[in-house]
Amino acid sequence: TGASSGLGYEFTALMFFHLSVASYNLFYSHFKNRRAMATALATVGCEVILAARRVDKLEEAVSEISKFAKNDNVSHVQADLMTDEGVHALADYCLSLDHSPDILINAAGVNLRQPEEAITPESWDTTLHLNLKVPYFLARQLAPSMKERNWGKIVNIASLQSERAMPNSIPYGASKGGVSQLTRAMAEEWSKDGICVNAIGPGFFPTELTAKVFADDERAQRLAAQTCIGRNGTMQDVHGLTIFLCSHASDYITGQTVFCDGGFTAK
Repeated sequence: TGASSGLGYEFTALMFFHLSVASYNLFYSHFKNRRAMATALATVGCEVILAARRVDKLEEAVSEISKFAKNDNVSHVQADLMTDEGVHALADYCLSLDHSPDILINAAGVNLRQPEEAITPESWDTTLHLNLKVPYFLARQLAPSMKERNWGKIVNIASLQSERAMPNSIPYGASKGGVSQLTRAMAEEWSKDGICVNAIGPGFFPTELTAKVFADDERAQRLAAQTCIGRNGTMQDVHGLTIFLCSHASDYITGQTVFCDGGFTAK
């Protein structure tokens, strides 16, 4: 999920093994981040399926990712995961393919950045639904086919806020803390059947959701100074980790949240 742009786009673009990959992008996703992931897997031969609500963004993403794809292997399907019916429909589509997905990247997400007094039950539910409920219930429907092959990779997207509290982010922080624990729980349940479940915790990358941060040079530099490396992330920084977690190289790694943050959480 979340593959038509942002880290999800990069996550899906660089794979060293020829595997089918389901990577879905949808409502409120960080387009640049998700495209980064998609691009990573496609360039190493994965079949990439992008899913999103906005067809124009999907078509744009497919066109861009195809420039780097090793094979003619990038396609898209329209889906709106804000409804349970949309989640089921997307899973049914994937399972109807000749080869159901070996890899699922749950990269869709939302951060409404509301001050505490503005949070409503509706905005809370929107955040928890997309960030926490969808990754589990989508993976749950795709896991049986992975079990049949005794191999599969599921990558969830955590956050700096899985470990750190930040302003105007109570629902988001709660959901991303939940993603780290969900990743461990899914790994405990499914790893015995050959499915490795891990999460990537990105630092600050230039995406739609961080546009205001990067528009303020002083603020962006302040955040860069909080990393051990001394800079914010680029889209290429997620390629290697994405490939690693989606390949046989990580077959003995499961239940982990790996931070790709330049050492932000180390300080």
